[in-house]
Amino acid sequence: MNNTPAYNDATSTGYRPDRRTFILAGMALAAASMLPEITVAEVQKQRVTIPRRKLGTLEVSALGLGCMVMSGIYGRPRDQQPKDKRAMMRLIHAAVDRGVTLFDTAELYGPLTNEELVGEALQLYRNKVVIGTKFGYFGQPGVRPELNSRPERIKASVEGSLKRLKTDVIDLYYQHRVDPQVPIEEVAGTVKDLIRQGKVKHFGLSEPGLQTLRRAHAVQPVTAIQNEYSLLWREPEREVLPTLEELGIGLVSYTPLGAGFLTGAMRADTRFADSDYRSRVPRLSPEALKANMPMVDLLRAWAQRKEASPVQIALAWLMAQKPWIVPIPGTTQLPHLEENLNAVAVTLTPSELREINAAAANIVVQGARLPEPSLKLTRQEAPLKEPRN
Repeated sequence: MNNTPAYNDATSTGYRPDRRTFILAGMALAAASMLPEITVAEVQKQRVTIPRRKLGTLEVSALGLGCMVMSGIYGRPRDQQPKDKRAMMRLIHAAVDRGVTLFDTAELYGPLTNEELVGEALQLYRNKVVIGTKFGYFGQPGVRPELNSRPERIKASVEGSLKRLKTDVIDLYYQHRVDPQVPIEEVAGTVKDLIRQGKVKHFGLSEPGLQTLRRAHAVQPVTAIQNEYSLLWREPEREVLPTLEELGIGLVSYTPLGAGFLTGAMRADTRFADSDYRSRVPRLSPEALKANMPMVDLLRAWAQRKEASPVQIALAWLMAQKPWIVPIPGTTQLPHLEENLNAVAVTLTPSELREINAAAANIVVQGARLPEPSLKLTRQEAPLKEPRN
């Protein structure tokens, strides 16, 4: 039985919002309850202007929308129906209306169905948005995905993605994971050809080894990489961020809320259904949840100080690290989208950031961030290209 509390449940988590936040949350929840019948304009309350940032030379909104969870990647009980497609399209439309321009998907998500959803939802807004999708890691439902970034596979993948996304060009095309069988020079060279053909605009990598990143960048400039980065996972600060700054590459931060942990919605006794991916994440195990709760307590304390929510503090902290970092929190609910986007209104001064960092440094996060099979696919280095005789 999955007894995970509702997202940002004030009663179960101990987080007590101020009166303004409480009123706004009530308005958003009321709007969400009527989502199938109301228009986007009716649910967009208390809007803030979403600023823009640069990923390399690509300008996007400071917060993007990760669309993966709209296809149920975290799992669901077998007797529960998938998310309603119309509701998910309305949510994407609400994000566009609020000023979000970066939308993230992949051929793996679904698989395939997430690209179809994003493509259909954004076809009328195509000239206003940036779509990022991924290749090189794919499998059929119920079958473990396989890595394949051979040139012929990339060429087939881009044609499929273009069709599903209902577009003639992909704005940001990532290698989903490094293929240990294919030299990155071949991958980058293939994407470079796709850019010349007008099918792709920008090249990206997801969770690459740093030498692989440098080699790829030498063949075709890399606009952005995707890496997990948050208060719960700060390892990128050691080598990844300095490398990106040196090369002028942006960072798209996925899982910026720690798969929901940093929202404050989970308790030490939270348990996930077997069908939920998070049930296999070591840092969300019963023992780790209890040990990692001080990080949530830290966010709650700062939420009270800043008249915000833990979610907004976590995202504001992340955006404050570098001007070329763009988080892409995912959601399937309008109130959560509103809460995420309002993080851009939270300002953390340099002294406040130092205070948060000092407190976070005293918290030792327990548990790996991914299950072992998934973890092995991160920070891999591609094989060297054999010289021609």
